[in-house]
Amino acid sequence: MLIKTASFVKSSAKYEQCPEMNMPEFAFIGRSNVGKSSLINAITNHKKLAKTSGTPGKTQLINHFIINEEWYLVDLPGYGFAKISKKMRAEWKVMIDNYLYNRESLMNTFILVDSRIKPQKLDLDLITSYGEKNLPFTIVFTKTDKLKDNILAKNIAEYKRTLLEQWEELPHIIITSAIDKRGTEELLGYIEESIPIFFKDEH
Repeated sequence: MLIKTASFVKSSAKYEQCPEMNMPEFAFIGRSNVGKSSLINAITNHKKLAKTSGTPGKTQLINHFIINEEWYLVDLPGYGFAKISKKMRAEWKVMIDNYLYNRESLMNTFILVDSRIKPQKLDLDLITSYGEKNLPFTIVFTKTDKLKDNILAKNIAEYKRTLLEQWEELPHIIITSAIDKRGTEELLGYIEESIPIFFKDEH
């Protein structure tokens, strides 16, 4: 997929405030500091589309971007950020859950996982919740450029073993890097294949 245009549409505090559900949507979610904004910018070839920051927890709303005037990229707030109150964390969870469970135009969620660290309970719990709710998702490993190939392979193998303790078969997995753009074509290819499905279902 060639990205010709990418622009910010709006930020929403509630799913009801999101744009009209007339285009397919693909959401990105992950722990704070997982490299979500950097990956979004790498995918869209737009250095400042999503705000990157050394401070985790920058994204606090549901952010819609329109890509090629035919689909929405949705940047969801990061989770696991320690420096927010329990009340705020609970509000974010409600906001995100309402979006995920009620947004009929949501085709897939890319759950971003840091390839450098061992499987985290927060990530595994989120993946389990998607399975229980039958929500379509893809696991996307980030920051793979920071590891040697043998260490990366070992980490991903460990993650797969952990997943297979609960899953009969592995979810779809994409290995990416925002720096060298590894996996970005595969990710965009997946989106490109999914777009016609939305319009076919609409009619």
